[in-house]
Amino acid sequence: MPHDINLIATIAAGFGLAMVFGLIATRLGLPPLVGYLLAGIAVSPSTPGFVADVSLAGQLAEIGVMLLMFGVGLHFSLADLMAVKRIAIPGAIVQIVVATLLGAGVAMFWGWDAGAAVVFGLCLSVASTVVLLRALEARGVLKSINGQIAVGWLVVEDLVMVLVLVLLPALSGVLAADPGAVHSHAGGLWSAMGITLAKVVAFIVLMLVVGRRVLPRMLWWVARTGSQELFTLSVVAIAVGVAFGAAALFDVSFALGAFFAGMMMRESEFSHRAADESLPLRDAFAVLFFVSVGMLFDPTVIWTEPVKLLAVVAIIMLGKTLAAVLLVLAFRYPLNTALTVGASLAQIGEFSFILAGLGVGLGLLPPEGQSLVLAGALISIAANAALFSLVEPARNWIIERSALARELEYRSDPLAELPQNTDQSTLNRQVVLVGYGRVGRRIADSLSEHKIPFVVAEQNRERVDQLRREGIAAVFGDAQTPEVLIQAHIAQAALLVIAIPETVNLRTMIDIARTLNPQIEVVLRTHNEEEAELLRREGLGTVFLGEHELARGMADHVARHFAKATSGNGS
Repeated sequence: MPHDINLIATIAAGFGLAMVFGLIATRLGLPPLVGYLLAGIAVSPSTPGFVADVSLAGQLAEIGVMLLMFGVGLHFSLADLMAVKRIAIPGAIVQIVVATLLGAGVAMFWGWDAGAAVVFGLCLSVASTVVLLRALEARGVLKSINGQIAVGWLVVEDLVMVLVLVLLPALSGVLAADPGAVHSHAGGLWSAMGITLAKVVAFIVLMLVVGRRVLPRMLWWVARTGSQELFTLSVVAIAVGVAFGAAALFDVSFALGAFFAGMMMRESEFSHRAADESLPLRDAFAVLFFVSVGMLFDPTVIWTEPVKLLAVVAIIMLGKTLAAVLLVLAFRYPLNTALTVGASLAQIGEFSFILAGLGVGLGLLPPEGQSLVLAGALISIAANAALFSLVEPARNWIIERSALARELEYRSDPLAELPQNTDQSTLNRQVVLVGYGRVGRRIADSLSEHKIPFVVAEQNRERVDQLRREGIAAVFGDAQTPEVLIQAHIAQAALLVIAIPETVNLRTMIDIARTLNPQIEVVLRTHNEEEAELLRREGLGTVFLGEHELARGMADHVARHFAKATSGNGS
């Protein structure tokens, strides 16, 4: 042909083979992304036959990462991030340090120099946000407290890696130099660090001050035109444009720029529509991300360096996971939360690839190190979905066989029990409100206005602590366990109001509540019409859709039913 068709050939081969291998993987009971990775290997330079353009595939995958992170930002507010900051910030930093030390220690045992060891350890320390989001969305727990902690944890990791990527060129002279030359690089190092921090702070301030006002207004202007294609175009343009601008002007990663763009767009009343409109593109380009990972993989490392590869996989899937589990337990979160966060971090991805490539380009990391990182990423990504599916069985197995695990799961926690000075008159015919997010908060405000007593059951320790300080009865824990519902006095309650967005395992919670209180009425929420119909058919309770309308409707329903129930009870 008279013109270059590398882009068309790469997209056609990537999508076509991803469909075929993804279908085969699904038929074999494996997650589709395993097929996407195999499709990338099939068109990589390491295998015979057609070879796709690796650089083009990487850029297409970056667009997928942008759109995916933009979608996360649309559902993850700054308040959500701040709500988990006490565990996400220290947890992520400590976990990065532990994983880096493990990776660097193994590399130095192999005889690598200090610079290569540090870069190699950093590559193994950061998990893939793309893989995590796909896993959480597939299980419907992205908006749960466990999902918020995991996403917040990875956002902190991404921020740290942005700093590392900018500082590494300045640090390369120090890492590659002999000890006597380190002092001469100190001035440049501190200067580079100061400039990097200033750029990151400037970007965040710009988005919080300007973006928070401008981006929702832009979406409102476009929505007024009534053009669906123009609305979709504006959503994609904002996501990709802000991401590119963040990288070009502030040296912030594309993913982080798109994430903040989504967070600012969340202030718009059209945020849910924006998320729905961008979903097909996010899914399509996310496939290319996994295909591009497979294209970078050199299969020969499996049989030439099996022991080293085994060590890498052990650090990623065991070392990081164990460190994260222990950290979460140290913050007095339940075993289920610890295992979920641990499974979330048991893989590496996009930042690891970028960091490994930069390390090789700077002469710090040997090509062997990059191959090991890619092989470890491929194996850990492929196994991550299976690891997530083992979280609940592993929790049950551990609790059944370990007295220590039972103590950790059901240990005495001052926030897991109502204070003894709680007014007992508010614990009879009260409302048990599960979840205190945006919807739960509005329902609670309405209940307070109607002077209806209620108890909040919430999995976020910081929120429970704040509610207690405000004089609101609240217990910390998972309402799917009898202990939490008993502490909320479900046996004496008039209604159970479930305001959490996920509907996974709701039947368990409702069955426990009705066992303890057969007469209790259940009110729950959902964003999906089909899901709402299914919940109604199963007789789980009164179902409401939406968000703002949902909160008002649920609160009004609770007020009417509460008045009827209490008057019928003679009170």
